[in-house]
Amino acid sequence: MLPWKRVLRPLAAVLLTAAVATVPAAAAHAADNAPSSGWNDFSCKPSADHPRPVVLVHGTLGNSVDNWLSLAPYLKDRGYCVYSLDYGQLTGVPVFYGLGTIDKSAEQLSAFVDKVLAATGAAKADLVGHSQGGMMPRYYLKFLGGAGKVNALVGLAPDNHGATLSGLTNLLPYFPGATDLIKATTPGLADQIPGSDFLAKLNAGGDTVPGVHYTVIATKYDEVATPWQSQYLSGSDVHNVLLQDLCPLDLSEHVAIGLFDRIAFHEVANALDPADATATTCASAFS
Repeated sequence: MLPWKRVLRPLAAVLLTAAVATVPAAAAHAADNAPSSGWNDFSCKPSADHPRPVVLVHGTLGNSVDNWLSLAPYLKDRGYCVYSLDYGQLTGVPVFYGLGTIDKSAEQLSAFVDKVLAATGAAKADLVGHSQGGMMPRYYLKFLGGAGKVNALVGLAPDNHGATLSGLTNLLPYFPGATDLIKATTPGLADQIPGSDFLAKLNAGGDTVPGVHYTVIATKYDEVATPWQSQYLSGSDVHNVLLQDLCPLDLSEHVAIGLFDRIAFHEVANALDPADATATTCASAFS
C-alpha cells in the first residue's frame, strides 16, 4: 500500500466520524417514508396560499430525514406540503447518501418531482437544497427538463462552483492517484471538486436557466464551499444572500445553516413566498 493511502484512509474515517457527530442520530431513518413530524404525506393537497409542494434535497452524507428534522416541520407548520428524497446511494453504504455520480442523482430527483407533482396535482414544485442538494438540482433544471416543472430553487450553502474544503482539495495533486481513488469509491465527491468535468458541464453557458427563480443563502463561516462567494450564482433571476448581512450575530457554518438555523429558514420561507416576505433579522430565530 502506498504511504498516501495509509494517510487518506484514516482521514476518511475521521471525516465520516465528524459527519456522524454533526447530524442527528439516523436510527429513525426510513427512505421516502413520512417521519413522525408529518412530511412526505402524499395525500397532502397544496393550499391556495401555498400552491406548490416543496421538495427538500439533502446534502452529501445526508438523507431524506436527518437533514430536515428542523426545516421540514418549520415549513409544514406554515402550511406547505413538504417532501424529501434520498439520492446518490452507494451499494453497501446505508444512511449516508449523496455519494453517487451527480448526474444520476439528478435523474433520481427528476423521478421524485414527477411523483410529487402527480400526487399533489400541482403544475410546479419548489426545491430547497442544502450543500450538494442546492447545486445538484441545477443539473436537473438545465439538462433533464426540470425548468418546466420547478418554480424556484433555494440553496442553503450550495457548492455551485465546487467544494474546496477550506483549500484541502488543492492538495490532491500532491498525492498521485488520490483523485482517481475518490472517483472510483465516492464519485459524487469527485464531481464536487473544483475543476471537475461535471462542474465544467454544469456551469458552461451560464449558471441559470430561464423561468426559474434562484435564491442562494450563504454564510461567511462556511468551511466546505469556500470561498463562500463561490456559492453565489449569476443570472437575471438570482437573489444571493449572505446570512450575516441579515444577522451579524449568526455564527452558523456549512452544516448548521441547513440543519437548524431558523434565521436561514426564515429567508427560505421568504424565497418560497416573496409576495408575503417579511424582513429577516436576528429576531427571526424566535419566529
